Amino acid sequence: MSSIFELSPRCQELQRLLTNFVVNDCIPAEEIYESQVGQGDQRWKVVPPIIEELKAKARSLGLWNLFLHKGYPEGPGLTNLEYAILCEITGRCPRVAPEALNCSAPDTGNMEVFAKYGTPAQKQQYLVPLMNGQIRSAFAMTEIAVSSSDATNIETRIERVGDHYILNGHKWWISGAGDPRCRVFLVMGKSDPENESKYKQQSIVVVPADTPGVKVVRPMTVFGYDDAPEGHCEVKFTNVKVPVSNIIAGEGRGFEVIQGRLGPGRIHHCMRCIGMAERTLDEMVARVTNPSRRTFGQILARHGTVAADVAKIRIDINAARLMVLAAADKIDKVGAKGALRDIAMAKVMVPNVLQRTIDLAIQAFGAAGLSQDYPMARFFAAARSIRIADGPDEVHIQQLARFELIRGDDIREKQDAVKARRKQILANKSKL
Repeated sequence: MSSIFELSPRCQELQRLLTNFVVNDCIPAEEIYESQVGQGDQRWKVVPPIIEELKAKARSLGLWNLFLHKGYPEGPGLTNLEYAILCEITGRCPRVAPEALNCSAPDTGNMEVFAKYGTPAQKQQYLVPLMNGQIRSAFAMTEIAVSSSDATNIETRIERVGDHYILNGHKWWISGAGDPRCRVFLVMGKSDPENESKYKQQSIVVVPADTPGVKVVRPMTVFGYDDAPEGHCEVKFTNVKVPVSNIIAGEGRGFEVIQGRLGPGRIHHCMRCIGMAERTLDEMVARVTNPSRRTFGQILARHGTVAADVAKIRIDINAARLMVLAAADKIDKVGAKGALRDIAMAKVMVPNVLQRTIDLAIQAFGAAGLSQDYPMARFFAAARSIRIADGPDEVHIQQLARFELIRGDDIREKQDAVKARRKQILANKSKL
C-alpha cells in the first residue's frame, strides 16, 4: 500500500498507535461495552462508562478528531487518503473504536458541516463541544412517507415566519437521535418548494434537540439490532420553531451541503467496511485451520471449497481497498465533486464485498457464525444497511452508467476516425 500511496511519517506513526489501541483496548472492551448498555427503560438513558475511558486514552495518544482533513484549521491536518487508511483500522471494531476516537457517524459529517458552513456562533455552540466529545448530534433527512433515495422527494417544510423558521416533518432512520447526549439535529427540508430548480428547494437548519415539537417516536432495528444508545430513530418535528440564524449556509443550499457532507463520509464507511472484512477473514482463517475442527477426517481448510473461499475473499478485499483509497486520493486532488464516479464505484463495490465475505465466513462457522459469540452477525447487519444508507446501490449504479454512456458520441467519433484511417491505409496498399 505504501508503495502506491505515499504516507507522511506522521500518518505512519498514527497507524502504529491506532492499531495498538484497537487491538489491545477497543476489541477487548467490546464485551464490557455491550454489558454496560442500558436494559429495559434505561436502554436509551445510559452511556457505557467504558467508552469515556477509551476516549480519554485515545485523546492522550493523539488519536482524536482524525477525520477533519487538512483543509480545516480545527482538524489534525491529515489528507482524506491518510484518514481513509486509519478508518480501516477502526472498522475492525466498529461498535467501539470510531466513537473512542470521536470519529463516529453522524457526528463526523455534522462537524464537517459546522466547520465548513457554520457561523461563529454555531461553531461555538455546537462544533466546539462536538469536537471535545461532550455532546452528540443527528442528521435528519430520510423520511417515512417518501422514497428518500431521491432527496428531491423530501417533504418536511421549513417555513419562514418573521424572524423564525417553523418546521413540520416526519423522519426516520435518524442515526444518533436516541442518544441521551444528542443535543442538536441538522434537519433537511423544503424552504422554497416552488423554486424552478428542484435542487434549490431544500435548506438545512440547526434544531436543538430539546426544542418543543421535537419527538423521538421509537428506535428502529436492523435484523433485531437497535444500536443503543445512539440508535436509528423515527422522529417527528411538529411546529418546531427556531430563529432564522439557525440556517446552514443560506436558504436553498441544502443539496450543496449534503453533497459535501456525504462524499467523504461514504469513503469513511467504505474503509471501515474493509476493516470489518479483514477481521471477518481473520476469524474465518482461525476457524478453518483449527486442528480441533474436523469434518470427514480433516480440518476445514483442507476442503477445497473452503480454501477457495478464503482465496477469493483475499482477492476481493485487496481490490476493494485499492478502489476506496483511489477515491480518497482523488478527493484530495480534485474535491468530492470531481471524484463522484470513484466514490460511487467504491460505495457499490465495498459493502457487497463485505457482505459476501461475511456470508462465506458464517458458512464456514456453521451455526456459531450466526450467534452473538462472534462478530459476523452484527457485521452482516451493518453491511446490508450500508448498501442502502448514503444512497442505495441502484442510485450509484445509475450514476455510474451515466458517466459511461455520456461518452457514446465521443467513442463513435473516434471509431469513425479509425475506420477512415483504415480505408486510407488499404487504398495506399499498406503504405503509411
